Amino acid sequence: MNALVAYSIDDNNFVLSPERVLYWEQQKTLIVADIHMGKTGHFRKSGIAVPQNVFKEDLHRLLTQVFFFKAEKLIIVGDLSHSRSNKELDLFSKWRQDMAMLKIQLVMGNHDILQEQWYKEVNILVRKKKLTIGKFDFVHDIAGHKSPPGHYIFSGHLHPGITMKGRGRQVLQFPCFYFANNYCILPAFSKFTGTVPVEAKKGENVFAIIENQLLQVQ
Repeated sequence: MNALVAYSIDDNNFVLSPERVLYWEQQKTLIVADIHMGKTGHFRKSGIAVPQNVFKEDLHRLLTQVFFFKAEKLIIVGDLSHSRSNKELDLFSKWRQDMAMLKIQLVMGNHDILQEQWYKEVNILVRKKKLTIGKFDFVHDIAGHKSPPGHYIFSGHLHPGITMKGRGRQVLQFPCFYFANNYCILPAFSKFTGTVPVEAKKGENVFAIIENQLLQVQ
């Protein structure tokens, strides 16, 4: 297993990190999906005692990855947020103040329902449906999306996972990076999410995230 994995798409160099981010070398850009800011607070309001440290740890991981890769830009392919208002939004706002030099672009996801003014206050450029850079398209949900011939798509939403079988009929599922021929589905950045199993076809590549390591399983 590896801590980092290099991956090439159309002469562009990417680096997969077990911290659930993808780094695009040519653009000095981190790409992430499904941060789900506010989700733990949403559960707490419903009476489910989820520690706020879960989200704090997510923000710390994101900060660490920005500094590790020396990223200048961050692309979020949907679901930055999960609810309208709670303490996690305030935590993110403070985090954003400390990371003011980082250019952030958000492709809207189905949970991104905050007011436009909030995104302006935290200096996030919002794209309603799609962001295109060269021949790379960034969308939240790959389902139903069509790109021009020759374009490659990065998406989130699915929270992809890969099922692995061990001895004694043991079955485990791990989050993964899923690379199909013309699109990639990124793992959910938030660790407070489930996964949906993907069934990779021949010629597609899957990298499972196992205990802060990456394992290519197909």
